[in-house]
Amino acid sequence: MDAKTFRTRAQKWLRQELRPLLITALVIFAVRSSFADWNDVPTGSMKPTILEGDRVFVNKLAYDLKVPFTTLHIAEWGAPKRGDIVVFYSPKDGTRLVKRTVGLPGDVIELRHDQLIINGAVVEYKPIAEELLHDVSMSDRAGSVYASEQLPGRTHLVAGIPAVPAMRDFGPYRVPEGSYFMTGDNRDNSFDSRYFGAVKRNRILGRATAVVASLDRSRYYKPRWDRFFSSLDK
Repeated sequence: MDAKTFRTRAQKWLRQELRPLLITALVIFAVRSSFADWNDVPTGSMKPTILEGDRVFVNKLAYDLKVPFTTLHIAEWGAPKRGDIVVFYSPKDGTRLVKRTVGLPGDVIELRHDQLIINGAVVEYKPIAEELLHDVSMSDRAGSVYASEQLPGRTHLVAGIPAVPAMRDFGPYRVPEGSYFMTGDNRDNSFDSRYFGAVKRNRILGRATAVVASLDRSRYYKPRWDRFFSSLDK
């Protein structure tokens, strides 16, 4: 095969085979960047709501529309509500994190012995049924305490680990305008706004709404079928 023939065949292959693949890949990544995505959760900072090995669906159109591959907003039609689980870039190092929104712009946030106080009102905690922890390992259950946190307008599960050192007292701290205060549901095992401050609106990527898949890493990545396609709003 001479050089001219090789060049002609290469150009034909690029035009007929590679270019469609590149266009398809660009469209897929643009959709993931601006419309919907998924996020793997490697730590237990959101336990018991989200477990290690869960892969959560992220609705990137929950609050706004962004320019693909950027955090620039084309349009906004909503904002995180108290209790929303959101994915955002950490102000500390840019890592993608999954946390719960507990403080809105202008709120005053405090923690006293792991009890959350919002604008001077103490948040109520209630005991939960053991059956709600069926996906949590026995070792985690033995070392942690669990409760239902009654956020204004939203109730969800939280965990504490009494035996470990943690920031159980915090604030009072006023959330700056245009920012949100994020915490993990596993309060004693979460690197969150207590450490890196409030998260600016433009760092929020979207809202996590469901677990689409779940693999138990402690059991050789065995699928946790009951968690597949389960809502995070329940």
